[in-house]
Order: sequence, then structure tokens, then C-alpha cells
Amino acid sequence: MKYPRKLSSGANNTVIVLNENEVAKLFTGDTRSDLGSEAEKMKFANTINDLVAKFIRLEYNEDLQAEMLVMERIKPIDFRAYEVEIRELWLEVFENELKKLHQAGFVHRDLKRPSDIQGLAFDNILLTEQGLRLIDVGISALKSQVGEVIFKKQVTMELEELEVFKDYFLNR
Repeated sequence: MKYPRKLSSGANNTVIVLNENEVAKLFTGDTRSDLGSEAEKMKFANTINDLVAKFIRLEYNEDLQAEMLVMERIKPIDFRAYEVEIRELWLEVFENELKKLHQAGFVHRDLKRPSDIQGLAFDNILLTEQGLRLIDVGISALKSQVGEVIFKKQVTMELEELEVFKDYFLNR
């Protein structure tokens, strides 16, 4: 289906612009991710720090026949226009904020996309005027939901992805 004001599409969902400050991730039919679960994980992360895009509300759009996860609109900027020294500072803050999420029991799980999924490897990490931010918490996990052992494994994998991102961010 063609959507008005389409911003992006992932493996299962499309994101559209609602207005200058809001976007909506559309959930239509049978999707692999659960609207309520994604909203709860986003809200949880938002209580820890500002790294994850802000949750605003859930609603239903009759015209599009879609459930919508409404969140803040993030306008990315190109990091390649900034000196490596500045990027290093952004990375330091990003890493600290990510570790705070881990300590609180949240893991994003999608810093680096698998090679068989369309898009750039690090599409879920955006540079904004406020620094690096995370979007798309669809496959994220809470320690309270998956348990200590699985959570630790997922955090370890995410920290490995972070190392790859650092090289990409500093050397591209």
C-alpha cells in the first residue's frame, strides 16, 4: 500500500510523518512485532535517558486502517560533516547512555542490521543536534521479560555491535 508522507520502511512496518514533531510507525495486518510490547519498551527506555526516540501515544487511523505507534520526529544530520574529535565525544556519550539502558534492564538488539535486511548497517542510530539517538525498538528486550541469562547474552552481542559502529562512525 502507498502511504502519504512516507518517511521510511523496514522489514515489517512503514513510518509516516504526522506533523512537524511527530511520526507514526504503522502496524497493519499481521506484523512480526507487537505494538503494545514495542510501546512499553520505548516508554521504559524513555524513563532512563533520552537515547531512544520518545514515545508519544498509541492510536488508530481509520483512513489507513492502521494501528500507530506515535513518537517524536527525529531529523538526522550527516556525521561525516564533523571532525573525528567531535564524533569521538558523541560516541563517548552514546556509549555511556547505552550502558545506562543496559544497567536498567533494556537492550536495543538492533544497532547493526543483519546483512540480509535492506538499508544501511546502522540505520537505527541517528545523529541529531542533541547527539546520537536510537530508533526502532521493535526487537529490543527487557531483562524482566527475558531473564538474566538471555539478557546478558544480548547485551554482550550489542556491545560487540557497538565496537563495529565505533569504527564505522569514526572512519567513514
